[in-house]
Amino acid sequence: MSSSSRPALLAAGAAVVTVVLWASAFVSIRSAGEVYSPGALALGRLATASVALGVLCAVRREGRPPRAAWPGIAVSGVLWFGVYMVVLNWGEQQVDAGTAALVVNIGPILIALLGARLLGDPMPPRLLAGMAVSFAGAVTVGLSMSGSGGSSSVLGVLLCLLAAVAYAAGVVAQKPALARAGAVQVTTFGCLVGAVLCLPFAGQLAREAAAAPLPATLNMVYLGLFPTALAFTTWAYALSRTTASRMGATTYAVPALVVLMSWLALGEVPGPLTLAGGALCLAGVAVSRSRGRAARVVAASPRPGTARERSDRPAGSA
Repeated sequence: MSSSSRPALLAAGAAVVTVVLWASAFVSIRSAGEVYSPGALALGRLATASVALGVLCAVRREGRPPRAAWPGIAVSGVLWFGVYMVVLNWGEQQVDAGTAALVVNIGPILIALLGARLLGDPMPPRLLAGMAVSFAGAVTVGLSMSGSGGSSSVLGVLLCLLAAVAYAAGVVAQKPALARAGAVQVTTFGCLVGAVLCLPFAGQLAREAAAAPLPATLNMVYLGLFPTALAFTTWAYALSRTTASRMGATTYAVPALVVLMSWLALGEVPGPLTLAGGALCLAGVAVSRSRGRAARVVAASPRPGTARERSDRPAGSA
């Protein structure tokens, strides 16, 4: 493996770990969400992740992030770790799966728009085309998995919309912080900010945990350790090495993986429309992360003094 391609491959691997674990979260939330209320589940998940990340920081002697990184950490902690997790849990109790897919999956589109406006992220035609294909696939998956008796409330739609906005704004705020602090630091302290924000649900969590069956509590702990502590760290690592727009587009692989995991773990056999939607999601991600022939030729051409540039290129684009 060449020194120029290794960072891109590591970042691509981190992105894969992230989307796989985030997809697994939907299976666990289905179990834990039957017992735990939205705020209590968010707090339990964040508290578990904060403890795990705190231990990791202590072992690695990470220390506190520099002052310049704190605005991005604080904003992403409030919006993404805090607001997003609570309102998404709540919103998905109010709307059917199709409506949730339609509203929540505008998040990556908002990331691209905010990234272009605030971070100067490029928006090449392949990225836009891939996101359009993936969005169509995500909506197809959601609609195909909605029950005929599903219903949507205005409150539920607004909550899902708020979740999408909080997710997008949190990602865009996190990106500059990663230029000043490491992925573990940004994730750990962002998670702590979110946990503090959710402390008003502590009494609710204590009451529900006392009466909850063990599998539901174990699922909550799993959500904290893997889809939060590990996956948000690998996300931050990959995000620090690519653009927010490309990372947002990568998350469109999650609906396809949810279909596969529900099939394997829950025995929910997907129908033809669901499979078609999942294929569209993956196809769109592939398109969004690809580059044209001219860009590949330029990347392959050795130029003196550009080793740092090559190491900062989007993950999976080498």
